[in-house]
Amino acid sequence: MKRLHFLFLLLCTCILSAQNHKPLRAGFDKDEYRQLLRAFSCWGDSTIYKGIPESTAYRTIYRSKVIGMENQWELYENHTHSVICLRGTASNKISWMANFYAAMVPAVGQFQLNDTLKFDYHYADNPKAAVHIGWALSSAYLLTDILPKVKEQYAKGFKAFMIFGHSQGGALAYFITAQLRHYQKTGLLPKDIAFKTYCSAAPKPGNLYFAYDYEAATQMGWSFNVINAADWVPEVPVSIQNVGDFNTLNPFTDAKKKIKTLPFPQDKLLSFIHSQLTKHNKKALKKYQLYLGKIASKMVEKNVPGYKAPKEFYPSNNYMRCGNSIILNPDAAYYQKFPDQKDKIFQHHSLLAYLYLLDKLPPE
Repeated sequence: MKRLHFLFLLLCTCILSAQNHKPLRAGFDKDEYRQLLRAFSCWGDSTIYKGIPESTAYRTIYRSKVIGMENQWELYENHTHSVICLRGTASNKISWMANFYAAMVPAVGQFQLNDTLKFDYHYADNPKAAVHIGWALSSAYLLTDILPKVKEQYAKGFKAFMIFGHSQGGALAYFITAQLRHYQKTGLLPKDIAFKTYCSAAPKPGNLYFAYDYEAATQMGWSFNVINAADWVPEVPVSIQNVGDFNTLNPFTDAKKKIKTLPFPQDKLLSFIHSQLTKHNKKALKKYQLYLGKIASKMVEKNVPGYKAPKEFYPSNNYMRCGNSIILNPDAAYYQKFPDQKDKIFQHHSLLAYLYLLDKLPPE
């Protein structure tokens, strides 16, 4: 009898171990996303999770301290995988400053996080890739805590991780995913870890070349950007496209030189038109870099002890949507339940709105 009992326990242990090693499946999964939203909702106060059923899929095993720009994350697990869940914007000014710190920096570089800690980041391979400095910086602070936990979970037998965030957390999910995947390339993390990402209601994280790089790495069903088409948050930051934002081979870079070769008065007329079409975007970019870069840097340095801002920013503000998009399209019934109200600017950004539209998606 004791031998049978021992064999039964051994069999259960083997099954659980095998489940822990079970890889995630590629592809959008409505229930996966639903359970992540439910688990995430408990992070807020009762006004956030009121009416949202509690997740039955996960147990919370770790919540980080508040670090960096008021950033925080939680670690969930079940018998098949772990979840890195990233908090969105908190109610204090430093957390909001991370959103408005919206100049771009190259996707590869180094942050001076405090007086003694520097962080080398690598969010994309493309040399023309650039990212939102506020969210890239927030992700760097988080990664100093996330990386050791990923290693701990791997040592426990977990080789599958989901990465999730809503709103600002969705933006951070892009960078956390990109950096962890880079660590796999360099050998800092094992290559047999599977990462699957759900960016929910995420704003635009970087330029087109960051999007290309990220999408190329995750396009076979390993990352999704879920958007309520009525939500304004995925439409920010403001995008400004300049001639310098195009690929190297394009008809616009040498336009001024080519115009000068034209006979008079065509050269003068086209030169005037070219100037009118390009100078305002250049001025707008300079103003954005001044207010959302240099001036914002001083405010961040004042509120985040030891942080040292970069002296220069990437010369672009051409923000782009990123990832495989799952569009939740509102209908008349939705607007009856969630009407446009000027005093409720986050009406369509709420978890309830996303869960309601998720149930309206056609069967998989």
